[in-house]
Amino acid sequence: MLKHVVHKCRAKEPHGPEDTFETSVFPVPSPTDIDEKSDAKNAVLGSEVHDASHTDESDSDSKDAIIVTGADASRHLLPMRDDHDSALTFRSILLASGLACFQAVMYQIYTFKPTMITIQGTFIVLISYFIGNAWAFALPRGDNFEARWRAKGNTGSLPFLIKFIKFINPGPWGLKEHAICAITATSASNAAASVQVFAAQDLFYNMPLSPTTVILSTISIGLFGYGLCGIMRPVAVWHVDAVFWSNLPTVKTLQGLHWQEVKDSKPIRVFWYSFGGMSLYEFFPAYIFPWLNSVSVPCLAAMKATGNTAKNLTRVFGGATNNEGLGLFSVSLDWQYITSFNTSLPLPLQAHMAVGFVVCYIVMAGIYYGDGWGAKSLPFMSTRLLLANGTTYPVAEVFEGGVLNESRLLEFGLPRLTGTFAYAMFMANAAIGALILHCILFWGKDVVKAFKSAREGRYDDRHHEHMAKHYKEAPWWWYVTVLVGSFVLGLIVVIKENITLPAWAYVVSLIMRSIIAPVVS
Repeated sequence: MLKHVVHKCRAKEPHGPEDTFETSVFPVPSPTDIDEKSDAKNAVLGSEVHDASHTDESDSDSKDAIIVTGADASRHLLPMRDDHDSALTFRSILLASGLACFQAVMYQIYTFKPTMITIQGTFIVLISYFIGNAWAFALPRGDNFEARWRAKGNTGSLPFLIKFIKFINPGPWGLKEHAICAITATSASNAAASVQVFAAQDLFYNMPLSPTTVILSTISIGLFGYGLCGIMRPVAVWHVDAVFWSNLPTVKTLQGLHWQEVKDSKPIRVFWYSFGGMSLYEFFPAYIFPWLNSVSVPCLAAMKATGNTAKNLTRVFGGATNNEGLGLFSVSLDWQYITSFNTSLPLPLQAHMAVGFVVCYIVMAGIYYGDGWGAKSLPFMSTRLLLANGTTYPVAEVFEGGVLNESRLLEFGLPRLTGTFAYAMFMANAAIGALILHCILFWGKDVVKAFKSAREGRYDDRHHEHMAKHYKEAPWWWYVTVLVGSFVLGLIVVIKENITLPAWAYVVSLIMRSIIAPVVS
């Protein structure tokens, strides 16, 4: 549930000083208060303990709680603490921009590798944590200069030099600054899908690409999604059941790094021990011993197999390289491939995914060995367009400059797909309809309830209630402006540039995306 951190990062400064507290909110004194007003700090802390005793909602991790619903995650995983520190500072914006460039470059490199690897948000969190703390430690801190200046009895506006120092380095590296870096850098990878389309046009269809096409298309794709999500935020973000489970490890890592001390927190100690061990270990599968990326015991046991036996074993148990086989019983000992995505999902979702893998193994093997769609005359796995004899289809000769040459098509015939890839494409399209039907059958009542409560301004989320009370929300017309602007940029591309997409198809695709987006959320 990233929204607890996202809301606080997007929010503007609070309406006023910390003079109004809910019983479950934990305000924390600023560094200046800590240095100058220790007595006041102790009084505040004492009142916090007293206030916390009046509620049965735990503001710390509940060791015995079972997380099933969004309300469970809100109650037991995400505390109500709000330090009222600034999110948008010079260093947070600068570091966020730099890390966004780093993430975009790395994501593009990994996108074109044979086996795609995603850079998880936790990695960005750790990198920004070290850089942010180094910034706060190495440069003069504005809060310290201000404290010394006021300790001399000075009042009123700060001198320009202290203001400048405070602008560059206001104080300790804060949670909200940290979250801004993580969110911005992670969002920089969203342009990868558009780059894949441009790469396919250039590599396989020999279609010229202008900078206008690439730049405007990338901006349009990214901003349209942001605008759409902003308009849907009452249901997709604010509601208590709007849980993004895969982001929970990132959220808990952010909170743990800033709110817990290593000596007092066993989870933090385990985290740092694990991080150090994984960092040292990763040199082996990444550089020294890449064989650990994928270990197939059946393939090792049948190393001396030859002929059709070896081919069949590779099709079923192989998978260390791209499009080699199904990878049944393969084990990865590389954390780049394991990641934290699947382990962060609730057990029922993990069970559903496991069932899906089993069905995929059975169906793909059945299609090939049953010779469905003439699968045996083609490679077992391939994402290429192929000729009838299994060789690569001459796309550039049939589509000259992106335009179909009918005489060449008659010469080479229609392109063919492997049975496994045809099944994958079929399921990818069927999944859209299945997703909508699943939401109607299993969550239909909950979706209707969420929309009704959104219309009434009720979201049943204690975090959102606190954010709405203490922070100004971005106006809805900001998101509408972004949405309209991105639509215009995309329309310019499809009308003026040679991308073979008519304007009406562009509009239809956006309408379909707008219908699917709420269901996905």
